[in-house]
Amino acid sequence: MPARPRATFALDSEGRPEDVGGAVARAMKNFGLADWAIAELGTHDFEAARRVAVHAEELLDTPRVVRTLDEAVADCAWVVGTSSRRVRGKRRLSPPEVAREALARSAEGRTALVFGDERSGLTNADVDRCHDLSAIPTADAQPSMNLAQAVVVYAWELRRAALEAAQAALRPAPPPPAGATDAELAAIEEGLRAALRGAGFLAGPERHAVRDLAAALRRARLSRREARLWLAAMRTLGRGR
Repeated sequence: MPARPRATFALDSEGRPEDVGGAVARAMKNFGLADWAIAELGTHDFEAARRVAVHAEELLDTPRVVRTLDEAVADCAWVVGTSSRRVRGKRRLSPPEVAREALARSAEGRTALVFGDERSGLTNADVDRCHDLSAIPTADAQPSMNLAQAVVVYAWELRRAALEAAQAALRPAPPPPAGATDAELAAIEEGLRAALRGAGFLAGPERHAVRDLAAALRRARLSRREARLWLAAMRTLGRGR
């Protein structure tokens, strides 16, 4: 089973339970998600939603129904609001970018995806509360989507990111390139010494300058190809003097 991003769907909505609860619960279960919170819901009666939440009725027993968005996202490390607005200081990410970053951030904590009311979207205060923003690139002729549609898009992207990461983990990693030999590194150090002396950098006693520069190259763990490139560069510099 692929590792899943630790995501919380936070709904800041006053819509009907059928829309806010039933359709969203079904969309979340479609893609293996279960953690959600609802803020500012006008009613806690989800009986009507059970007709819509086909095979996902158990999720209607699990949402955290809270008074404010702050409560809904309090335990999340990264909060992303779904909004087409552009706000200085907040990145505007695509759904796939959000999903990939949520997966990468899983060890740090949960990611909250915040959805606003279907009619008006997120309020200015909601947007300010979010760390970054994300929008679905819909067509200009009909840019708005209903809540369940938007949840489906993000839930699928989270699922796809997890599946792709699992597939990548199964592929054998390519072998590392052959490392530079000690003889090659010593030749680079000697070439560097000659080039620096010829350029006037080493006017007096050498002391430790070349040794320190060569040590940095050794720490870089050059491949043989990179070492040969350094040697060719040193020889070219030598011919130019």
